[in-house]
Order: sequence, then C-alpha cells, then structure tokens
Amino acid sequence: MLKDLDKIALGGGCHWCTEAVFQHLKGVVNVEQGYVCSIEENSTFSEAVIVHFNPSTISLDQLIEIHLYTHQSTSNHSFRSKYRSAIYYFEELQKNHAENILIKLQSDFSKSIITKVLKFADFQSSREEIQDYYTKDPKKPFCQLYIEPKLKILMEQFNDNVNISKT
Repeated sequence: MLKDLDKIALGGGCHWCTEAVFQHLKGVVNVEQGYVCSIEENSTFSEAVIVHFNPSTISLDQLIEIHLYTHQSTSNHSFRSKYRSAIYYFEELQKNHAENILIKLQSDFSKSIITKVLKFADFQSSREEIQDYYTKDPKKPFCQLYIEPKLKILMEQFNDNVNISKT
C-alpha cells in the first residue's frame, strides 16, 4: 500500500454489501472483504471489511457517515453477532475520532446509533470466490435485492463521494 493511505475496518451488514458500497467511493484504494474480531466480549469474528483510503480525498468522517447510512446502524437485530455494527480502529487516535463522529452524527438519526467503536484484533479474508461479489455479477438476485438499495442511498446522499467510473 502507498505510504499516504490510512485504513479503518467497518462492519454492519453482509460484507458483500459493505464491500460494494466502499468500492464505489473516491479515495478508496482497496476494500478487503472478510471477518474481523475485536477483544473481550467482541472477540468472535463478524462480517466486515477493511477500507484502505486516501484521507486527502475522503475523510474518516465521511467514511463513517456513509457507513452509518448504508447499514442498519440503529437496529439491534438478532443477527448482530454475525453482522456486528462496528468501527474497528487500528490506532487510539482513530478511536477518539470515531467516537466523536458518532456523537456528532447521532442528531441526524431518530433512533440511537448502536454502532460500537472497537479495537481491531484480527482479520480473516473471505474465500476468493465470494470477494468482489457485486462487481463480478451485479445482476444476481442478492445484488439486486440488497446491494442496489445501498448503492442508491450512496448515489442520492453521497454523490460527491462516488467514483462514477466504478458505477
């Protein structure tokens, strides 16, 4: 990776959906799809992505805001162990920054944001055949039913951040 890149791990919904959303953004250089775990009570692996980005093109604030709007960040549903709503930080500075962003954005939501800010502990990559799920075949029923609505939100609310050449 280039020296000027930063990274953050994000989990919330299916990693196919999360991967597709972040692959469509300006300043995002690479999205690693797989499973992330934290520590203590969050030490089990949960579907997530690691987003490698250029902070001079897209900020951590923007990435987190997009993340909150493109998954059920206010829903504490029964699949949260598999789809943990989280921002996994790599450095303490990211932790404080992410916590402040969540506080700032809470007023934009009618329900409480349940997204946790957790220490990144480990990553396991998805099988090769399911990586780049959306880009390999966007006409699959799953893509049409679950990923397309998230990309529609992206286009409507975050159009300035979308890399049109990837749409």
